[in-house]
Parts: sequence; structure tokens; C-alpha cells
Amino acid sequence: MSVYHGDLHKRKPTGGKRRPYRKKRAFEIGSFPTETALGEPKRKVERRRGGNLKVRVLSEKYACVSNPETGETQKVEIIRVVKNPANVDYDRRGIITKGTIIETSLGTAKVTSRPGQNGIINAVLIKEKA
Repeated sequence: MSVYHGDLHKRKPTGGKRRPYRKKRAFEIGSFPTETALGEPKRKVERRRGGNLKVRVLSEKYACVSNPETGETQKVEIIRVVKNPANVDYDRRGIITKGTIIETSLGTAKVTSRPGQNGIINAVLIKEKA
């Protein structure tokens, strides 16, 4: 089962009802969000439109963390998910999305990649407030 991403069900800009002039099309389907969790590395490769492949991270325990001051990037283990501002439920469950703040051995970092879309977890170290 898929998610419908067409706009036939929406109303016109004037507020009037939009009558469907055709049925749903295959190119209008979307997919459910990938809720990347903390755990043993697990990925799923999906075929997308145009024969392209999309790698989805289902679970991961490592992140590529960059230090903006030195310009170095290291692959380090994620200790825990500190905060997820995208969704309160994700915050509670420890789901990793873009913007999530994670704790690593180098310090706290903010996720800059989209794990469910890019297939990797990239993060940038954030300064601790004294």
C-alpha cells in the first residue's frame, strides 16, 4: 500500500470543489516515512521513478561527524538521541531525522543529512553553551 501524493482531492484556489477528471496514476504515489532508529546497521534499497535507487537507513549506530573548526570528519558511534525537534513522538522514541541532536564520543552533534532519503547519517558538532 502506498501514499497518494496527487492533488485531485484538494480544493481550487477560489475555494470551489475540484472534480477529478481522471483516476490516480502510478507517478502520483509516494511512500511512508522511514523512521531511522538507533541499532545495528540495516538498510533498504528501493527502486524509484526513472529506475533510480534510493537507500533508506532503517537503523544505524554510526555517524559521520564533522568538526567545523578543524574541518575534519570522523566516523563515530552514536551514544544516544538527545532531541528530535521534528516530532515530539520521534523525540520520545529516539528516531533520527534531519535536525536531530545526537550524542557522540566527540560531543553533541546535529544531523544534517536525511537518513531515510540519503542512506547515511552525517552530522556537525555543535558548541556547548558554557
